[in-house]
Amino acid sequence: MTLMEVRPRPVPARMRARDVLRVGAIGLRTRPLRAFLSALGIAIGIAAMVGVVGLSSSSGAELDRQLSALGTNLLTVTSGTTLMGEAAQLPMDAEAMIDRIGPVRAVSSVGKVSEAKVYRSERIPEAQTGGLSTYAARLDLPATIGATLSGGTWLNAATERYPAAVVGADAARRLGIGAPGQDTQIVVGGVRFTVVGVLEPVALAPDLDSGVLVGWPVAEGRLGFDGHPTTLYTRSDEARLEAVREVLGATANPQAPNEVDVSRPSDALAAKQATSQAFAGLLLGVGAVALLVGGVGVANTMVISVLERRAEIGLRRSLGATRGQVRTQFLAESLLLSALGGIGGVLLGTGVTTAYALYSGWPSVVPAWATAGGLAATLAIGAAAGLYPAVRASRLSPTEALATP
Repeated sequence: MTLMEVRPRPVPARMRARDVLRVGAIGLRTRPLRAFLSALGIAIGIAAMVGVVGLSSSSGAELDRQLSALGTNLLTVTSGTTLMGEAAQLPMDAEAMIDRIGPVRAVSSVGKVSEAKVYRSERIPEAQTGGLSTYAARLDLPATIGATLSGGTWLNAATERYPAAVVGADAARRLGIGAPGQDTQIVVGGVRFTVVGVLEPVALAPDLDSGVLVGWPVAEGRLGFDGHPTTLYTRSDEARLEAVREVLGATANPQAPNEVDVSRPSDALAAKQATSQAFAGLLLGVGAVALLVGGVGVANTMVISVLERRAEIGLRRSLGATRGQVRTQFLAESLLLSALGGIGGVLLGTGVTTAYALYSGWPSVVPAWATAGGLAATLAIGAAAGLYPAVRASRLSPTEALATP
């Protein structure tokens, strides 16, 4: 009886990480254009997501910077409506009454001069007012609301009594005023006024951007202003702001506190930012859809790659490669393809965010979780897209694959 010699079955060599990367990159090197187009789909989705998050974060940082510079302790008091629906009036002494409140540190006001229409010259048709308003303004208004001038000077004790005006940023643009000066004049209520200053946009008092501000005395003497303030601005101690807010209406108009509206301009800025964030969420969803479409493109590329490389798969299997090694090769190729797209998308999204933030004068902020999440999403998409093609490639028998023409 002859004993047959039983030889041990050879154990396939284990693939190191370097080997996995090298064989996984074969398909990318041999078909660079197809790989680029597939990675581009992933990159667009990731760039959209990172860009949306980055722009939203940068906008929020700019808002925080604005509020830090302008303060959140500004309250405005405006005349509302009566019970009959008519426009109410604030008392003439409302400003002095509010100034008596202990925590109030500063108070100023403007009064709208409704009948004083603004024109660039007398030749402008009466109907073309440009939507501009005229306000009588106190001298301490800029310090109270945090307004600054882009050119010229603010009203002073001398100019407030004469036809001198300071125009808001939008008003200057509509009137075609480049720079203030003694030769720059406008017509306000039929009276020629010299433009002595131009305001920067006022974040906490945007109504003034489309306004022309003149001195209180000249408004009463030349424009028929009745002396009643329409908006009062107050600065109070931050710790006691809510307490001041509760008594402002009754203090400004004790006889009819229900005809007074009290607001906090910084709340409006925060609400605007919340709206922007909601819109950013919508765009984030669009970016996610683009990423999903990119993943479908990667899956399609990998399926075609398996079909085109059946002979290569059969040869590797004949030389001893296991199903697991073939599966690992194609899964690694899918992950590499997605990773390239993810890295490109993160760089593109970060670049767009930085460029737009610099253009807008914002601080550039791209949260770390956005870039990390983007890369993690690409790897997840790559794994999901490459799983089926990798399993399909591993199930091909050597003879079947080699017999394929």
